[in-house]
This record gives sequence, C-alpha cells and structure tokens, in this order.
Amino acid sequence: MELLTWQLAALLALLVLLLITPFYSLISRGNKRILAKNLPPLAAGGWPVIGHLRLLSGPELPHIILSDMADKYGPIFRIRLGVHTAMVVSSWEIAKECFTTNDMIFCDRPKTSATQHMSYDYAMSALGKYGPYWRELRKISVQKLLSNSKIEALGHLYVAEIRALMRSLYNSCVNNGDGKPPTPLEIRKSFGDLSLKVMVRIVAGNVVGSENKGSGEINEKWRETTREFLRAMGVLTVPDVLPYLKWLDWLGGISRPFKKTGKDFDSLLQGWLEQHKKHRTTSDGDECFMAEMMRVADEVAGKFPQYDADTITKATCQTMMLGGSDTTTVTLTWALCLLLNNQHTLRRAQEELDKHIGKERLVEESDIEKLPYIQAIIKETLRIQPPAPLMPPRESVKDCTVAGYHIPTSTRLMLNIWKLQRDPRVWADPSKFRPERFLDEHKEVDVQGKHFELLPFGGGRRICPGISFALRFTKLTLASVLHGFEIEKFLDEEINMTGTFGSTNLKATPLEVFLKPRLSSNLYA
Repeated sequence: MELLTWQLAALLALLVLLLITPFYSLISRGNKRILAKNLPPLAAGGWPVIGHLRLLSGPELPHIILSDMADKYGPIFRIRLGVHTAMVVSSWEIAKECFTTNDMIFCDRPKTSATQHMSYDYAMSALGKYGPYWRELRKISVQKLLSNSKIEALGHLYVAEIRALMRSLYNSCVNNGDGKPPTPLEIRKSFGDLSLKVMVRIVAGNVVGSENKGSGEINEKWRETTREFLRAMGVLTVPDVLPYLKWLDWLGGISRPFKKTGKDFDSLLQGWLEQHKKHRTTSDGDECFMAEMMRVADEVAGKFPQYDADTITKATCQTMMLGGSDTTTVTLTWALCLLLNNQHTLRRAQEELDKHIGKERLVEESDIEKLPYIQAIIKETLRIQPPAPLMPPRESVKDCTVAGYHIPTSTRLMLNIWKLQRDPRVWADPSKFRPERFLDEHKEVDVQGKHFELLPFGGGRRICPGISFALRFTKLTLASVLHGFEIEKFLDEEINMTGTFGSTNLKATPLEVFLKPRLSSNLYA
C-alpha cells in the first residue's frame, strides 16, 4: 500500500510539474524578464523545472563547481534554483558594490525548510529576515555579548581550556613512551573538542555538562547535532525551490530530519535554560551569554511578541554556539594541514615563537601582537581555506543594478568567497600557501570586512559579529600548539585537503599527526 501511494504521488507530482511550472514562472518572473534586457549571463546546463540544482548536489563541492562556471561566464552570472534565480559573484569589485552601494538591498535571507525548522521559526537572527527584530538582536549581540570588554572578561575561560588541551596533548605523548611505537593523534578531533568546550563554557557558564568533568557524552551530543545542523543548512528541498509543491512535505515528511535536528538542539538549550532559572545570578562581568540574554529577553519579547523570552534566549545562544565552535575548528585544522604541507612555514613559525617567547614559559594572549608571522598564517589560512567557502545566501528586497546589470527583486546573492580570495589579479600565486604575503605586499589587508579582496567573515551589515573573538581564540590556540610541540605528518605524503558538504568546509578525513613536546614537562602541568 505504501509503495502504491508513493507511485501515485510521483505520477501526480510529475503531472503538476509539467502543467503548473510554466504558468508559475510566467507569473513570478515573466514581466521582469521581459522588461529587464540587461541581466547577468545565465549559465548553461540547467534542467527543466529544477534548473541548476543538480549541479550543487555533488559529488563535487558547490564552491568548486561555481568557480569553474565563473571561469566560463565571468565574475557575475545567474543560475536557476527551481523558480528562484541566484546571482553568483566571485570578484571583490562586485562584492564591494553589493556590500556598500546595495547593502540595504541585499540584507534579507531566503526562507528554506531547514532554516525554518532549525532556527525556532527564524528567531535566530543570523538566519532570519532583515527588520526591527534583526536589528534589536544584532545590537544586543554586538554591545552585550561580543563586545571587546565582554571578550576580555571571558578571556580566562578559553585560556584555561587551551591550557587543558596542552596538558592532554602532552599526556598523550608521555603515555606513548616506554619503548612503545609512536601512536598518531587525530588532532582534528582535539581542536573540535577544544572549540566546543570553550563555546559551551562561554555560552552556558557552569551548567551541568559545560565543565570538563563528566561532559564527554554531552559534548559528543553537541558535536553530532552541530554537524547535522551545518550539513542541513546546505540542503534545498523540493518545496524550497518549487513552492507550489509544499504538499509533498505533508505527504512524505521531507522536513522531518530538520525538525529532529531542531528538537535535539532545543533539548540541549532548554536544559541549560532551566538550570540558569534555578540558579539565577545578578552579577555581570564573568556572566555567560545565556545569563546576559535572560536579563534582556523579556524586554525584547515585549517589542516582538511573535517570540517569547525563552525562545529568544535559546535562539541567540544557538547562534553563538554554531558560529563559534565549528568555524574555529575548521580554521585550526586547515591551518595545521597547510603548515604540514609547507614545512618551511612551520619552521619559521616556531622560530618566531622561540625568539619572542623562549622555552621557559607558555604563550600568553599578550604575546600575540609580537608574533606577526602567526597572525599572517591565520590570515592566509582564512584566505585559501575559508571556513564558509560560499557565504550564506542573501536575497534582494527590491530591484537594483550590480556591475551594470539589472537585478530583479528576490534575486539570491551567492558570494563565492573561495573563488574571490584566489583572484590572480590580486594575489600572486593565489593557490599557494604563502603567509609572507601578509607581511609585505598585503600587510594592511585585514579580515574585518573593509578589504573586499579578503572576506572570510562576510561583509556589509550582516558581517559576522564574532570576528574579534574568533581571531583571538584561533591565534592563541595555534601559537600554543606550535610552541609546545614538534608536529609531524602520520604519512609521508601530501595531506588530503578535501572538504565536506555543508555551510562550513570541515576537512573530510581525519588529520593524524605525531607530537613531541618542545618544552619542559612542568610547563604542561
């Protein structure tokens, strides 16, 4: 009976596609396409009805596919995603135009089934529509949760976790002694554990499971749920691209996995929230993000009654967890991969550390300003392997002009950061890992969104608000690990640089390395 139902559904769906799609396209886009003569070039290869959706579904990663298409069609071109049109941009000049002249126009986010069900019905401001609610949550995030003073106040938390990582890595070396053959360490997982522990402590404070003791199971649950969320963020369902087929979701449960992931996240966040309500504190300073949000959420809910205070608190904390844990793991992993594939850069980094820090103490955060090569390594890693190769899509709220082309309302903007940051007009040997470029010809270029040739955190009013925290954490972590250990590849061959599908580009395979302590044993205690 089930098989028969699906056969009938498939036939009915095919009939609807054949009969309705031409009329829907005519109504939704026809007039504008007739009047707008100067549209960006449309890439070939789109299929009837679904357009270019199949090209972004693998096996090759979407940013690679779109980069190859840019070589053929130029730095701005169009693709079709069902009834929707997307503008793909891969040059810094056009990106600058989108994020300055047209920033207010490209300030919206497209709605998808995944974002709806995993973000408390768009209560997560990072995934929601632009408007008063977004502006209010953005102001709170920047002024209360991610301000420089707040990061300073919470700095001891990530310093403590980095020290704990150093002890753990040292113990893995010591326990491998007594004549035993060396055992490789999967350091990608170590970086993931570190990033997750730091974010849990900063977001949740000292709730159960936020401390190292007894938190393994909870951390693993967070890791699984986070990866599933980020993977699902890259998924477009049939109703997302063909809205008139939303009934298929009711029939086949297309959005069921998104609902499950959303419920899994909510279960973890709700547990933290309940503990905070039981032990509510009035202090600030060291106060975690969740406690800060609880203090202001009632006021926000009063202004925006579509969400209650608890939902606003959980959605904001969910944004912080997702934005802070996976991206730092990705950056640290790729940085070490690139260093191991370029041994001369690894040696130079350790020489800088030995010169300015010595071997009698550990790296401190105040030392980072004296380590320009370490800073250059992070910049070059973000350039050549950005954590999010494709910027989360935006959507135009009205007609505009970009690069001389007419861009209709509701056009999606897909910025290919991976391609943009490998532009040979800007970067000599763009595919080569060369941190030295940020010490000489590109010394003044930073990642704050003002230099459009380097946009790993995006640009415009929707730029990532956590840039300062991310840079401080990743620089200190990388400097500490390189200072504390000799690092060698497990295999005598180039490290596999293949990434994964999803909104972040995590290394697809484990990163196994051999470690050997470089400092006195008492420094790791």
